[in-house]
Amino acid sequence: MIRRIKQLFYFPIAYYFRFFAQIKLTRWKPRIIVITGSSGKTTLLHLIESQLGNKAKYSHYANSSYGIPFDILGLSRKNLTPDEWIFLFLLAPVNAFRSIPKEKLYVAEADCDRPGEGKFLASFLNPEITLWTNSSLTHSLNFDQLVSNKKFLSAEEGIAYEFGFFPEYTKKTVIANGDSKLIQKQLIRTHAKIESVSVKKLEDYRIADGRTDFVFDDKKYSFNFLVPKSVFYSVEMTKLLMEKLSLPFDSNFKNLILPPGRSTVFKGVKNTTIIDSTYNATPDGVKTILEMFDKYSAKNKWLVLGDMIELGANEREEHKRLAEIISPMNLPKIILIGPRVSKYTFPKLKNAEKFEMPKDGLKYILKNLNGGETILFKGARFLEGIIEHLLQNKKDTDKLVRREIVWQNRRIAFGL
Repeated sequence: MIRRIKQLFYFPIAYYFRFFAQIKLTRWKPRIIVITGSSGKTTLLHLIESQLGNKAKYSHYANSSYGIPFDILGLSRKNLTPDEWIFLFLLAPVNAFRSIPKEKLYVAEADCDRPGEGKFLASFLNPEITLWTNSSLTHSLNFDQLVSNKKFLSAEEGIAYEFGFFPEYTKKTVIANGDSKLIQKQLIRTHAKIESVSVKKLEDYRIADGRTDFVFDDKKYSFNFLVPKSVFYSVEMTKLLMEKLSLPFDSNFKNLILPPGRSTVFKGVKNTTIIDSTYNATPDGVKTILEMFDKYSAKNKWLVLGDMIELGANEREEHKRLAEIISPMNLPKIILIGPRVSKYTFPKLKNAEKFEMPKDGLKYILKNLNGGETILFKGARFLEGIIEHLLQNKKDTDKLVRREIVWQNRRIAFGL
């Protein structure tokens, strides 16, 4: 019932904030660059930020029908508590007429969590340039009704169609994943120039000692981070964007700082190595991180895997498919945490342990650690709460995802 009420009022209330954000956007008149796609958006935004620096304003932590208008208006939800909404409603008309940002570029990360969101944001932003990373199952629970109504043959098609509003409303250039058939099908809707990026251009991909190297165009691009192979698309898109803006491109990305939960490496208790990839968990995103971990050189690799949520009718098959990816990997310990991985992934694996609650998974990990293990954390079910208890330096807790009070309270409710 509560979910239906939220769905009913989602866009009407969002239009209230969009109205005042439009006033400020009209006064500001920035060149707008939109980053969209099912996954990899935030990484791409930070790659671009490492290049543009203070030349642009960025929609950090804001990518929705509420988040982007809030960002333009200078509003934010700090504690994610209901009482904040009173002040947000009152501040919106006031902030619409406050001073505009000095930056001439606005780089906005835009998502499509539900039908209608792509059109809502695309028609509002009317970007000069759109970068479309990929299209796959994300929040597909919200798109199942479109399949039931036979508007689309699959949730994947419905999601791609919604993302397709961004190229449709783009004025000049669309830089898109050229290997995605779903994306290519939607690009016929745009009148903008299309630049395609294909992984066929990638000559080599290496990860070792917390470092990643890509080789293409006979040049090596290096990062002091662990990033999956799919980040190639983002690197190439960033390069193309800088060409379109007639600005220099730094192939070393020396100013790059990645946000929490994107394969961040921490020192853990008992000389363990923790790889924190807990920001989100989409089918494609989990697959690319598992492939990266498979290539990662370590003697004793453990996997702690949580649920993928909001997949709707695709939930069973996508969690079963995870087992097909994991089975060939050399993993002495596979620890599954959550009802979905326990029900669908566990039966397909030989050497896995399953737990419904994260606190039980934490107890098992602490009991069985011998020392020196490398542990990858990926998926939902408050895995960042488990990592908190395994960090060697407790100050590193501030570098984990979901630090807001509401999330702290939820982790406590889950025994963490």
